[in-house]
Amino acid sequence: MDIGQQLVATIPERCRLCYTCVRDCPAKAIRITGGQAEVVAERCIGCGNCVKVCRRNAKQVAGSIDDVRRLLAGPRPVAAAVAPSFPAEFLELTHGRVVGALRALGFDLVCEVAFGADLVARRYAELISRHPGRRYIATTCPAIVSYVEKFEPELVPNLAPVVSPMVATARALRRRHGDDLAVVFIGPCIAKKVEAVREGIAGDVEAALTFTELRRYLAEAGIEPSQCEPSDFDGPAPGLGALFPISRGLLQAAGLTEDLLSNEVVAGTGPDTFMEAIDEFRDGVLDVQLLELLSCKGCIMGAGMTTTAPLFRRRTAVSSYVRERLWVPSGERRRAELEEFAHLDLMAVYAPHDTRMSQPSPRELVAIMERLGKFAPEDELDCGACGYRTCREHAVAIHTGMAENEMCLPHTIERLKESLDEINVSHRELASTQQALINAEKLASMGQLSAGIAHEVNNPLGVVLLYANMLLDEAPPGSPLREDLQMIVEQADRCKKVVGGLLNFARKSKVVRRRIHVPELVDRALKAVIAPPGVEVSVELRLDDPYAELDGDQIIQVLTNLAVNAVEAMPNGGRLRVVTEGDAERITLRVVDTGTGIPRDIVKKIFEPLFTTKQIGKGTGLGLAVSYGIVKMHQGQVQVFSNADPREGPTGTTFVVTLPRAAKGEPA
Repeated sequence: MDIGQQLVATIPERCRLCYTCVRDCPAKAIRITGGQAEVVAERCIGCGNCVKVCRRNAKQVAGSIDDVRRLLAGPRPVAAAVAPSFPAEFLELTHGRVVGALRALGFDLVCEVAFGADLVARRYAELISRHPGRRYIATTCPAIVSYVEKFEPELVPNLAPVVSPMVATARALRRRHGDDLAVVFIGPCIAKKVEAVREGIAGDVEAALTFTELRRYLAEAGIEPSQCEPSDFDGPAPGLGALFPISRGLLQAAGLTEDLLSNEVVAGTGPDTFMEAIDEFRDGVLDVQLLELLSCKGCIMGAGMTTTAPLFRRRTAVSSYVRERLWVPSGERRRAELEEFAHLDLMAVYAPHDTRMSQPSPRELVAIMERLGKFAPEDELDCGACGYRTCREHAVAIHTGMAENEMCLPHTIERLKESLDEINVSHRELASTQQALINAEKLASMGQLSAGIAHEVNNPLGVVLLYANMLLDEAPPGSPLREDLQMIVEQADRCKKVVGGLLNFARKSKVVRRRIHVPELVDRALKAVIAPPGVEVSVELRLDDPYAELDGDQIIQVLTNLAVNAVEAMPNGGRLRVVTEGDAERITLRVVDTGTGIPRDIVKKIFEPLFTTKQIGKGTGLGLAVSYGIVKMHQGQVQVFSNADPREGPTGTTFVVTLPRAAKGEPA
């Protein structure tokens, strides 16, 4: 991995913005921008949580296989430093097969980082005994070190000045085999890639491979580990340092005890635990001499592993390996090797790299919260859907450019509901407008056709009617022709009425607006309607201003047509109500009946010319079409609400005629 290379990157086409990576990132190093989640390298601590929790594998770790391939192809000898967590990764293999596979790749030496862990553990024991009054945070986990440097810079002096087991192993191998030796770390931790290139350590380790990369490398090279010749690790041989990848392994290797009474040493694992422990350590609540923390639940749960085995299965694999190997070689040889490196430089220097972001002012915070729909404490649901623990943390992240408003799921759902409601309203308006346009086109076409037909038919029809009447007058009483002639006259007269209706429909009438008293207009219209027994007619006047600029004769025609239709829809009696309403801009005329109703499949056709549901000879099918045209000429609209199914409620029909009080562009 190059110094300037980003450790974790997002594959955009795989990211689905579930905010899981935001939620599980202890450093909150995930920025959501433009609908994409990206890792901010300056804030990333390399814990790998985002890699582990991403179900879509959208997080890509910087690769080191090419670097290792170049080292193995070069002239320098190369050593593989294998992390002590390898038994938890290669559950299906013996350690001999793992070592054999690494030798097959071309490594000259295959050594255990557990020996470096022994050296580090001994150095911690010395540090604690020599400085009993000092408070230290262990530096074995590079993610913890990065977190302190970036987010708790005031605690950097408390970082134990000791290198990690990886670096200790690399320095020990160079001491024994010469400075020309290239060391490649192989383990479960992606943060090791960053540690390998950090200032003061760069050069000790040439490259860091994860176990995931190692398996890929072996597959690319065509090497099947289970078929490799077994081989043993090269020295130095480790002791209890092999327990380092397990929680509290450092303490056991260093001979330290997490005594609940003395409370001098405390260990913790996992992101929530380590952040809480650091907070309490900073505030003095956790007053301990050594705080040993791991960002994962032990290195055996690192992000660079491929195994899906549960925690304690991995733990058992490491413990079993340590029990098996602890007595090989002899204790004397192990002590001799430790003494060989007793004066090895294991010092490390850490420096603050403060990446904390500025906090919004109270006023800015309130403004952001209001944008998220949080106007009161009860609006702050703290549901965590955005990836932040609280709504206020989310608001702070928005202020710093790390988050977006749309990440608030409840707020986004509310906005979507509002938008959907608006879309539904627009859809209904569009459907109504579309139907009006269809009706207008039909009326225009029918108007032209009707005018042509009426003019062509009217003259010959008049001749037929004239001669039929003349023949009827001349026919003597009792003549068998008289009944036939009477039928001709009646049907010709009916045709004349239809033609008259067509002409009335087709003519391009103009609206002659006059100041009309609406209640009087309604009264005149209803006088032309003969209500049969059993039909109750009532008028409800709800107009504050009873006057409007209308063409009275035409509106009377509309009301008369609607009222006549309503009466005919109540053959068994019922109630007809005419309601007048309005405001400063428009008036509304409602004609409501309790009749049989109009079936749904017919409602859309009722304004079509010549469409009628009445018996032959009872209607021309032009009344509603003419009424529709009159209302449209008044720049108004007609709506129909009807129910013909008794199972859905009371049957009946309501026609709502809405008219402007004055022509558009003129004062009402």
